Amino acid sequence: MSMLLKSIENYIDLIARIFISLLFLINGYSKVIYFDGTISWMESYGLPGFFIYPAILLEIIAPLLLIIGYKTKISSVMLAGFCIVTALIFSNDFSEQSQLNGFFKNIGLSAGFLFLAINGSKKFSLDYKLAKN
Repeated sequence: MSMLLKSIENYIDLIARIFISLLFLINGYSKVIYFDGTISWMESYGLPGFFIYPAILLEIIAPLLLIIGYKTKISSVMLAGFCIVTALIFSNDFSEQSQLNGFFKNIGLSAGFLFLAINGSKKFSLDYKLAKN
């Protein structure tokens, strides 16, 4: 089994980077499309509406960097931090099952990003290509 995983690890790495990035790309896009509604929602949690701008930038740029495998470690750490902060702000009412699930989903995603930050991206990435030169 170990030999099989070793032979396909580059493909698994690429697929994993795409899958973990899709959620953030879709959410970033949704924030742009539903801009005013998202600002209202953020303000209902006591956040200033201008926080939407860094959220959109992070949710679009960092996942794209992860997909192409460029500055993977930095992007991963930033998204891990984003997941932890959003879990603490938006999913902190543990008496509601959906918020408890949302909290642990974000914490789990942050763990995945931290694993990516520690291990970096594999062969199908710009980081790999640039490191070889």
